[in-house]
Amino acid sequence: MKLTIERSALLKALNHVQSVVERRNTIPILSNVLMSAQGDSLKLTATDLDIEIAESAPAEVERGGQTTAPANYLYDFVRKLPDGAAVKFEVSGDDPRLSISAGKSRLHLPILPAGDFPSMPSDGFETKFEIEPTELGRLIDKTRFAISTEETRYYLNGIFFHTVANGGGATVLRAVATDGHRLALADHAAPKGSQGMPGVIVPRKTITELNRLLDDASDLVEISVSPQKIRFALGDAVLTSKLIDGSFPEYARVIPKGNSKKLKIDNKAFSEAVDRVATVSAERSRSVRLAIEKDKITLTVNNPDAGVATEDLPADYRDDGMEIGFNAKYLLDVAQQIEGSEAVFELADSGSPTLVRDEADEHALYVLMPLRV
Repeated sequence: MKLTIERSALLKALNHVQSVVERRNTIPILSNVLMSAQGDSLKLTATDLDIEIAESAPAEVERGGQTTAPANYLYDFVRKLPDGAAVKFEVSGDDPRLSISAGKSRLHLPILPAGDFPSMPSDGFETKFEIEPTELGRLIDKTRFAISTEETRYYLNGIFFHTVANGGGATVLRAVATDGHRLALADHAAPKGSQGMPGVIVPRKTITELNRLLDDASDLVEISVSPQKIRFALGDAVLTSKLIDGSFPEYARVIPKGNSKKLKIDNKAFSEAVDRVATVSAERSRSVRLAIEKDKITLTVNNPDAGVATEDLPADYRDDGMEIGFNAKYLLDVAQQIEGSEAVFELADSGSPTLVRDEADEHALYVLMPLRV
């Protein structure tokens, strides 16, 4: 294998693929990136056996071939090269190393046989459709904060994507995430070809890697789905991932339907006030009490070890007064998703789930479980 590639194109591809590689691997080949030179491009592939990312970059290929090299060393070296550098790769039969040169810089890396590099099967994808990268990014951004980090409830460690008929009868592509204490839901009109797709739980790490790819995506994203795998094709990059093998809970049952008490409040002022009073909150519970009365809300945090913080805010509220407690971090997470100037809280009582809506985005909603305060 012998080729020359421009540093920025190589760095972009390496940046996308190397993040999949786990720093500590019991299987040496998984620490490597597979390099495949053919025609006028260099294809880089990395995997952790659950996720595989492959990306191609234009290159002047003098001699085609394949090899694997340590991903972290390769990435760090290329990252430290000057902009515009021409990077040369060569593997010759009499040297069991990858030779890399750029200007006066030289690096020789140990290689492992390309034939030992594991690959994910590319068959079995029954559903295929395309979606704008901004819309897919929106579905992720609106829900990812609610993904559970509790490994014992593994079926909550991702975002649940599925198609469903909404209240108006139209079919939507829906993303849902919950950790049992809060729930986030976002809809988008179902793209052509997505109707009837199997409901799939996309793992947290896959969501993180996909988000990185979406930052650089401009063309439509092609999504292919099977009961076991999902594939995202974004320009020169392809991400393939195993799905979480489990049943997502019946989330619709926890979305309150009859919460009649409505509280409208300036979202920016509310989030800033929550942040201020939470300064003295106990780290474990992070609880903040909301005393809601006509046209006013009082936020209180009482920590015997650190003190008491209170703040009054004007609000649009015309129902009976009530008190309810929430985790301050959860309130702030939801506030970050609100695009409009006001957040709308739909409440029932101090012990029931609260629904939060964004008047600027009717296709998203959030549910918060209250705390005892």
